[in-house]
Amino acid sequence: MTPAGSLLVARDLRKTYGSTAALDGASFSVHPGEVVAVMGPSGSGKSTLLHCLAGIITPDSGSVTYAGRELSEMPDAQRSALRRSDFGFVFQFGQLVPELTCVENVALPLRLNGTRRKEAERMALRWMERLEVDDLVAQRPGEVSGGQGQRVAVARALVASPKVVFADEPTGALDSLNGERIMELLTECARTAGTAVVLVTHEARVAAYSDRDIVVRDGRSRDAEYAV
Repeated sequence: MTPAGSLLVARDLRKTYGSTAALDGASFSVHPGEVVAVMGPSGSGKSTLLHCLAGIITPDSGSVTYAGRELSEMPDAQRSALRRSDFGFVFQFGQLVPELTCVENVALPLRLNGTRRKEAERMALRWMERLEVDDLVAQRPGEVSGGQGQRVAVARALVASPKVVFADEPTGALDSLNGERIMELLTECARTAGTAVVLVTHEARVAAYSDRDIVVRDGRSRDAEYAV
């Protein structure tokens, strides 16, 4: 049975690379405004699960449903549009575009969706102020610290008011103080906006910011909210 009120649901996902099973029957659900930590050892299938949930890769079998729509049934262009509008992303090393200034990086999802530059950068500045990096507007990623860059990345993930934010080891490259600050800001902003957060981590201190943990081991997940 699918949990009532779920925004994003994966059922019995399987994905194999060569002879290696990255996912072997994983199931998952997340509700609007909920922060879910996906935990497990290295190589357990956490990132593969996240990429399937986000429609970046297609599972060999099983289904991923977002807001009642099956991702695998959407054409590539529609899935790409969904990742620009409804999904936001934060990665371990930020993955900011080095040629762009910080405000241009934050505004990028809006620009890709057709928002005019002036309006996009106005909205970007609002999020940069909220995440306390508005003094970095004209700086490029190579000119800021790791903690500052990751806050810029969080602003970029939230600027388009996504319904789901996928965070893949977002504090992995940071010291503990900066890591905790990033998690405080990410979860606070997401909860205020009613955004669901899917957080991949192997650190208990990071998972402590979540409402619920899902453990992935050997490609299988244990989700207490998901009855199959």
